[in-house]
Amino acid sequence: MDSTRSLKNFSWSLNTSSISKKAQQCLYFLQRLRKAHLPPQILIVFYRGTIESILSSCITVWFGNCTASDCKTLQRIVRTAEKIIGVSLPYITDMYTTRCIRKANSIVNDPTHLSHTLFTLMPSGKRY
Repeated sequence: MDSTRSLKNFSWSLNTSSISKKAQQCLYFLQRLRKAHLPPQILIVFYRGTIESILSSCITVWFGNCTASDCKTLQRIVRTAEKIIGVSLPYITDMYTTRCIRKANSIVNDPTHLSHTLFTLMPSGKRY
């Protein structure tokens, strides 16, 4: 009885706050790199290799269950990085969509995947 009650209260907010803390810590280093007058291309490489990889770690699993507040928190980190670098970066929802599509395509193209049979052609034969 207690385990079912605790499952009802389960949310991804703890996971999201952990991810946001890690990403915010890396923003400090991004600022330090900018103060060292590194070009934007290097700053983007650092962002994609550290902050974006933290934000998108297993994003296909947890992002769909995030609250609006959690999404805003994560997007705020992306906006802060945009301001530091001085270029436009993809929204967190775009990262999620891209990763989901990539995962679905890999499942469709791998007949040995356990979920391969879940994807069937629509009557038009063009889309899944």
